[in-house]
Amino acid sequence: MLTASGLAKSHGTRVLFRDVSLQLSPGRRIALVGGNGTGKTTLLEILVGLQPADEGEVHRSKGFTLGYLPQDLPKPPDTTVLDEVLLGAGPITELTHRLRDLEVRLATTSGAEHEQALADYGSAQSRFEQLGGYAIESEAARVLSGLGFAPSDSTRPVAELSGGWRMRVALARLLLAQPDGLLLDEPTNHLDVDSVAWLEDHLTSTRSGLLFVSHARDFIDNVAERVIELAGGTTTEYVGGFAEFVVQREERLEREEAAAANQAKEIARVEQFIERFRYKATKARQVQSRVKTLEKLERLTPPSRKELVARFAFPPPPRSSRIVAELVGADIGYDGEPVLRNVDLVVERGRKVALVGPNGAGKTTLLRALLGELEADSGSITTGNNLVVASFAQDQTDVLDPDKTAYQEFASSIADPGKRNLRTVLGSFGFPGDAADRRVGDLSGGEQTRLALAKTMTLPANLLVLDEPTNHLDLPSCDVLEDALTAYPGTVLLVTHDRYLIRSIADALIEIRGGTARWHEGAPEEVLTPRIEPTEAAPVAARKPDPRAERRRASARAREGTQGARKRVRAAERAWERAEAEAAALADQLADPEIYGDHQRVSELADLHTAAQTRAGELLTAWEAALADLEARESD
Repeated sequence: MLTASGLAKSHGTRVLFRDVSLQLSPGRRIALVGGNGTGKTTLLEILVGLQPADEGEVHRSKGFTLGYLPQDLPKPPDTTVLDEVLLGAGPITELTHRLRDLEVRLATTSGAEHEQALADYGSAQSRFEQLGGYAIESEAARVLSGLGFAPSDSTRPVAELSGGWRMRVALARLLLAQPDGLLLDEPTNHLDVDSVAWLEDHLTSTRSGLLFVSHARDFIDNVAERVIELAGGTTTEYVGGFAEFVVQREERLEREEAAAANQAKEIARVEQFIERFRYKATKARQVQSRVKTLEKLERLTPPSRKELVARFAFPPPPRSSRIVAELVGADIGYDGEPVLRNVDLVVERGRKVALVGPNGAGKTTLLRALLGELEADSGSITTGNNLVVASFAQDQTDVLDPDKTAYQEFASSIADPGKRNLRTVLGSFGFPGDAADRRVGDLSGGEQTRLALAKTMTLPANLLVLDEPTNHLDLPSCDVLEDALTAYPGTVLLVTHDRYLIRSIADALIEIRGGTARWHEGAPEEVLTPRIEPTEAAPVAARKPDPRAERRRASARAREGTQGARKRVRAAERAWERAEAEAAALADQLADPEIYGDHQRVSELADLHTAAQTRAGELLTAWEAALADLEARESD
C-alpha cells in the first residue's frame, strides 16, 4: 500500500498544495484532476520519489512495487521495442538470459561441468515455468498490439520511434510489469480511439492500484472508481467516476456556500449586537463574551468557482467556397504506394469533421490530401477556393521559445495586431496580468498547449485543422475549447482521442481503417468505441468485475447466442490440450541425458520447446477468455 499524509509543496512564494493525503492500494483506481499548474505532475513525482515534499511524508508498504509513466521520457534506450517491453517482466527476463547462457554451456562443455550446467538448467527452467515465462512474449505481443503496434514493429529500435510511440513502449513495459501501484500522467495523450478503448479494458481488469491524471472524461468515467480533485491548494476525494464527481462536487460547493452564508449572517447579527450595546454598562459582560467568540471563530470562506480557463475567441473568418475538399475514387499514398484506396467523400463549408482510426492507418495522409498537399495516384482531389488554414499539431509546443515570456512568444506570431490589445487577448486564453510575463520554460505542459492554441487561433481562418488539441489541457480548458468550436463558423477537421470532445463537436466522422476512408454522419458510438474481442482480453484470473465495462459489452453479447460461444470454448480447449501435449513431449526429450552429446539437437529442441510453451500459453488465455464469454452469455 502507498500512503501519503500531510504533503505540502511550494515554488518560491507560490503554494501549489498543502495538507494532501491519499492512499493507493492494489485494485483501487483513482483519477487525479485539477487545473493546469495546480501541481498534479508535481504530486505524482513526490509520490514516486523524484522530488521531495516541503512537508509531510510518503510511506510504501514493504514489497509494494510502483510503476510511473511521466509526460516526458528520458533519452531513448538502445534496445528493440520487444526487448524494452520485456524488461518490465523483471525476474522472467533475467531467467531468460540465464537459460540462454546455460544452453551455450550445455553445448560447449562436458563431464562434471556439463552435469552442473544440466542441473542449473533444470532448476532455472522450473522457476521460469512457475513464473509463466513461456507465455511472457505472447503477453508482451498482446499488450503491444493493444497499444497499436504491428507485429513487425517488435524488432524496431526504440530510438527510431517518435516521442509518442516511445511513450507507448514505456506504457507497454509498465503494463507487462504489473506493479502493485501504477502512476500514469496523461496516459491517453498519444493514443488513438482504438488504443484508448483497449487500455480502458486492460486497466479495469488489472489488480494494480492506479492513480492517473487525465483530461478525457470518457476515460475517467470508464476507468476510475474514485476522483481526487486538486484545487485551491488542497485535495478533495469523491467516490465514483467522472459523472458522479461532477454531481458530488456541485453538492459540496452548494453546502459550503450555504454554510459560509449562514455564518456570515450570524457574524453580522453578533457584530450588530456588539455595536449597539458597546457602551452600555449593563451589557458589558455580554458584549465582551461575543467579542471573544468572534475572535476565536474560524471563519468560513465561500468556495471559489473561478477557474483558470482558456476563453478562446475566434476572429470572424473570411468566407470560403461551399466545397472545402472533394475526393472522388482517390488512391492516396507516397512514391506510388497507396495508403488509402478508392476514397469518395466531400467536406462542405461549416462542417465539423473528426478523423478517427488506429495510428498508422492514414489519418495524416488523408488530412494532407484534404488540404491539397498530396495529389491522387488515381481519381481526383479538389480543394475549395479562398481557404485560409490554421493548423495545430501535436508537437506545436516544441517550437515555443522557453526563454521568452508568454506575452513575447504570443506577440511574435501577430504581424498586425490592429486595434487589439494583445495582453487582453492573451488574458482571454488564461494568461491574465502577471501570468503573461512568466517564462515559457516555467509553464506546465497544459499552459504551453494553451499558449500554442492561442497563437493558432488568434489569426482569422476559415478552416481549422486540429491534431490532438486537448493534450495536456485541463478539464475546464477542454470545456471552453468545446464551446468555442461549437460556435466557430468555419470548417473544422479534428484529430483527437478524446471521445467526449468528438461526441460534443463533430457532426460527421471519417473512419480510416483497413486502407480506406468511410464517411459517417453524426458520431456513431460503435466507431468511437470499438469492441474488444475476447481473444484480446486479459486472462480470466486477472479480471476484477467492472460494471461499466460490462455495460459496454452487454449490447454486443445480447445479439449473439450461446451456441457459437460453446463451439469456441470446445475448439479452444482442444487446441490448448494439443499444444500442452506437444510441449510435454518436447520436455521429456530435453530431460533425456543422452541427447546432450548432440549440441545442435539440444539447441533445436530447446527452441521448439519454448515455441510450444508460448503457443500453449496463448491458447490457454484464449480458452479462458472464451469460457468467460460463454458464462457471461448464459447468465444474461
